[in-house]
Amino acid sequence: MSTLNTLKLGTAKKPINLPAIQVRRNKLSTKLWEQIQLAKSQVSGEPFQVTRFRSVRDQATGLKKQVEMPKRIRPWWFVSETGKVCVNIRYGSRTLEIAKGKTSVEVDNPNALVKALEIIKTAVEGGELDTQIEEASTHLRSRFTK
Repeated sequence: MSTLNTLKLGTAKKPINLPAIQVRRNKLSTKLWEQIQLAKSQVSGEPFQVTRFRSVRDQATGLKKQVEMPKRIRPWWFVSETGKVCVNIRYGSRTLEIAKGKTSVEVDNPNALVKALEIIKTAVEGGELDTQIEEASTHLRSRFTK
């Protein structure tokens, strides 16, 4: 029992479900991770591939089976007229407004792009873009109502 006494014990319980804003933060954080890995792969010249499982019906037997397929990841960045790399942060099909009237981050080169994406990911996980995420989520949900 003396070994267990060295640990700090508590009575915390795991929540049944996460708050909606935390789910949205996690979703955007995952997408930012994919963009960071894609940017790193372009800098290093190595391919980056995320795979996912899809249900496909077998033509011969008619049964459904799970097939691992590559996921297409579109880069959120582009090169502007001035030669700078600009990145937009997207939630679903909406571009988030990072600051009032500002929708993109401008960086000098691809190495700075990776650092900028990591800073944005930290800001999202810290809750700094919660109002923008909530607004985009509300707009996206409104298109699904009948």
